[in-house]
Amino acid sequence: MQTMELGGVSVPRIGQGTWHMGEDARQRQAEIRALREGLDLGMTLIDTAEMYAEGGAEEIVGEAIRGRREQAYLVSKVYPHNASIQGVQAACERSLRRLGTDTIDLYLLHWRGHTR
Repeated sequence: MQTMELGGVSVPRIGQGTWHMGEDARQRQAEIRALREGLDLGMTLIDTAEMYAEGGAEEIVGEAIRGRREQAYLVSKVYPHNASIQGVQAACERSLRRLGTDTIDLYLLHWRGHTR
């Protein structure tokens, strides 16, 4: 699998996206298994966001990486309406709690927008 450097860390060029995960409780276990299978296959970059299922996708990721955090490179994103000093900090803390970790490897603004 081809890799690239992000902040001095080698990560796969192709990652696992989580949009629409966490929206249907009946799919929870299948979604967790899919992410774990991806990790097993070397797809260690996992992209999620606070807006995906209003945090539900981050919860899925958190469960999928439990006990395997060191294998995953986590990317998450903050809503533009949370893009203030206090808003980003609070949003990040919520994401960390849902992900069950103390570190997000790359934290992005989800899209350009008006900030407070």
